Amino acid sequence: MDYDPVKDRLGDLAEKSPMLTKGFYRTLDLVFLRAWYVHRRLRALIARLPQDRPLDVLDAGTGFGQYAYFLLREFPNVRVHAVDIKQDYLDRTERFFAQTPHADRVTFGWRDLTAPQPETDAYDLILSVDVMEHIEDDRGVFRNFLQMLRPGGYVLVNTPSDLGGSGITEEGQESFIGEHVRDGYNVGELYEKLDTAGLTPVLHEYTYGRYGSAAWRLLVKWPIQALNASWLTAPLVGAYYLGALPAGLALNRADLQTPNAEGTGLLVVAQKPRS
Repeated sequence: MDYDPVKDRLGDLAEKSPMLTKGFYRTLDLVFLRAWYVHRRLRALIARLPQDRPLDVLDAGTGFGQYAYFLLREFPNVRVHAVDIKQDYLDRTERFFAQTPHADRVTFGWRDLTAPQPETDAYDLILSVDVMEHIEDDRGVFRNFLQMLRPGGYVLVNTPSDLGGSGITEEGQESFIGEHVRDGYNVGELYEKLDTAGLTPVLHEYTYGRYGSAAWRLLVKWPIQALNASWLTAPLVGAYYLGALPAGLALNRADLQTPNAEGTGLLVVAQKPRS
């Protein structure tokens, strides 16, 4: 069972029109609790940054582009450079943004985040959502983030934690999500790697606590298991969401409003020293 084929097929369907893509983004923002946390933290971070000039954001691993879209829609002073290692994702996302009012504030590029980077002091904020668990050389990426950030700029890393964030609850179990090179991070490990790279950890919060983990099973895992088994279940999955969605959204909201001592997700913010 794998999450990625289902995700990619839904993305292909959404590409058929800008309206479908926006609906797809809205659905991702609703059912995936990580988006609730990332959006809240982005609002707080951007409020701390200078407001008298354009703010440059690197969306490091843009995927479908939903976070780039959020930033451009919410913040008129933000410019986004969206990069990914998957060219097909970039092509699809760029075609969508070309049909939006935000096309003049977003650029795209293929990027290996572990390789030497062309920019220095270029970005006020770097966003990395569910990317680092796919990259073996995470220390090299964090060093590159330091180089690319302006002094005082922030990096936001959202990733599975090592408390079951990749669907791993016991040794030898296969991850629910493919392409992960690690099962997740603990806070100490991620802080150490950021600090060693020269970035100062500012805060962390666990996501997908008791309520969020229940919402994940209800809104994501079980429906995707059904679609993985057969796409003929799609009508049943649609009917299932009529009952499951209100309960799942209530659980997401409860998780966001309840400080989690632990969780299967982890969000960390670090800052480049000003001098």
